[in-house]
Amino acid sequence: MATKVIANKEVEVNDEGYLVNPDDWTEDIARAMAEELGIELTDRHWEVIRFVRNYYKEHGKSPTMHQISKGAGVPTKELFKLFPKGPAKKVARIAGVPKPEGCI
Repeated sequence: MATKVIANKEVEVNDEGYLVNPDDWTEDIARAMAEELGIELTDRHWEVIRFVRNYYKEHGKSPTMHQISKGAGVPTKELFKLFPKGPAKKVARIAGVPKPEGCI
């Protein structure tokens, strides 16, 4: 684990850049992480991010791609446009929750 300053806040991240403590997350951290990944957040991105955070709070784990698509009401094709090349992993990272189980 490493300590990193993101959006002027010192947080602990794992070797893949995911927050160790989801409670450290803020919207400013989300914006900074998205920028690192080359993603400019729109309202549609925020809908997905909020769904993922709420799912994690309710279930104690990150949702899969299918769960995000179904639960957030965003077709898989659109998820790939919003979060290219690995939407479930990217949205989890931006949302400050662990990488979904089964993602490599």
